[in-house]
Amino acid sequence: MVTTCNSHEFIDTYFDLIESGKVAACEEQFLLKDYILKILARDDVYINHQMVNDSVEIPAKYFPYKLFDWQKFVNVFIFGLRWKSDDSLVFDRYLLYMGRGAGKNGFFSWDSFFMMTKQHGIPNYHIDIVATSETQAKTSFEDVYNVLEEKANLKKLKNAFYRSKEKIQNNATKSTLTFNTSNARTKDGKRSGCVAFDEEHEYKDYETIKVFTSGGGKIKDYREFHMSTDGKVRGGPLDDLKEEARAILHGEIGIEESSLFPFICKLDDPSEVDDFKNWEKANPSLPYNVNLQRKMKKEYSQMQRNAAIRIEFMTKRMNCPVEDTRFEVASYEDRLATNQPVPYDKLEGLDTIGGVDFADVRDFCSVGLLAKYNGKRYWLHHTFIHQKALELQDINKDIVQIALDKGLAEIVYGKSIPPEKIVAWFVKQAETFYIKKISLDTYRARILGPALKEAGFEVEVCRTGKFTHSQLSPLVDDMFINQTLVFGDDPLMRWYVGNVYVDYLDNQNKEYKKIDPEKRKTDGFFAFLHALNFDSELEDYGDIDYESLAEFKPIVI
Repeated sequence: MVTTCNSHEFIDTYFDLIESGKVAACEEQFLLKDYILKILARDDVYINHQMVNDSVEIPAKYFPYKLFDWQKFVNVFIFGLRWKSDDSLVFDRYLLYMGRGAGKNGFFSWDSFFMMTKQHGIPNYHIDIVATSETQAKTSFEDVYNVLEEKANLKKLKNAFYRSKEKIQNNATKSTLTFNTSNARTKDGKRSGCVAFDEEHEYKDYETIKVFTSGGGKIKDYREFHMSTDGKVRGGPLDDLKEEARAILHGEIGIEESSLFPFICKLDDPSEVDDFKNWEKANPSLPYNVNLQRKMKKEYSQMQRNAAIRIEFMTKRMNCPVEDTRFEVASYEDRLATNQPVPYDKLEGLDTIGGVDFADVRDFCSVGLLAKYNGKRYWLHHTFIHQKALELQDINKDIVQIALDKGLAEIVYGKSIPPEKIVAWFVKQAETFYIKKISLDTYRARILGPALKEAGFEVEVCRTGKFTHSQLSPLVDDMFINQTLVFGDDPLMRWYVGNVYVDYLDNQNKEYKKIDPEKRKTDGFFAFLHALNFDSELEDYGDIDYESLAEFKPIVI
């Protein structure tokens, strides 16, 4: 275990609960523990104990309930953990992903109340709650409103707060709490100190999120809360957040690259639902709510006879969306296993096959080289991103920025991505590898073929679609399952793979398709497939033990 002088009793208490097994916790909670301990061991962070304690103690004077241990733990990172250099928050985005009934709204109501007070210390700190329906958006707002109207609090708080059915304001700090629906057109120009997106599983795109976060950062200690159970919308903002959280917890992304605090509660495996003791993995508040326990046990009984109730229970209560896993190109674990070291010194001079894919010359364009060595296939990739794609499309900007920082991608300005850019990349790679041919489909060959041929490359037009994909799928499955495909430290390629699903056709054919036609890009995966069409033309040299060969004596017959 990493030792640290940065700690707080709320951290120690919560970690003791999950380590001792007093509270059943999912794998993500233990990964979060390891991640947090590494950050706390740094000498450039500190915990503001007073702020953390105030965030718990001040609302406690007025609220009719108390915070649970997991909520006190999370508050350390919402209010207390800061950079020494400028006293800013280490985490300023919070993913609270847990089963229905865990108390996400009540928790945010508590923290909203505190963020409006003098003890929070920031005047004009405006808090916006956003949801797809007014009823959902008003949930936390009404919690605070009811606290102010509570008979026992009226005398103490009557002059401290202005309240109406649409706005609550602390009269001393001028900080406000308001609720909003996802009608993004009417909300431009906000200067929010905090934005909470409630039940984000219902968001299909980033339109609302972009509007409400565009004014962020103008106020000290800007915060974003993303609170949700799972849902039926796939490929939306919640899935992007889950992917970012997984990358953080598995060490792909560090604190310098993402300020997201990923508090994830779910079953580790759907089969765990049959043991009631596991349910608190998805809902850490469940042990303290007898009424909810009783209701969930009834739902569990009903789901044994009703498939629709089972889907709802597993998705909303257990955060285990019921899906056909066959549609995944590869599991998350198998995608993560592509992050193996690339032995560039061994690959130098080997035969490779190039691949190119792009939807439009004003969008993304991915290129790469496929090589074989010692029983593994290596895909070395690069992506060109036209500036307009980022401006006009709802693309996961975080994964793009990580790729840019790692040199896996570059922004291209101008009217389009010129063929010369792509040709120059292959020419540069040809200094290290022998490129046998470059594979493109018919559409790309018309645009790039002449320029590549002029540079001296052999260009091969490959077939695409269900027949080709059906032939390639056994090899694709084998590489991922046996973890013999290597991308290196390339989160962008893993993102591409995760954005593709397998469509099983009636005639037993398969076809790889995009989950979302615009924002979940797949260019890198299809460039890889183009190259894989000519996999048989590559020889796997492997490691040859020349010393053993010298000692070998052939038998003469």
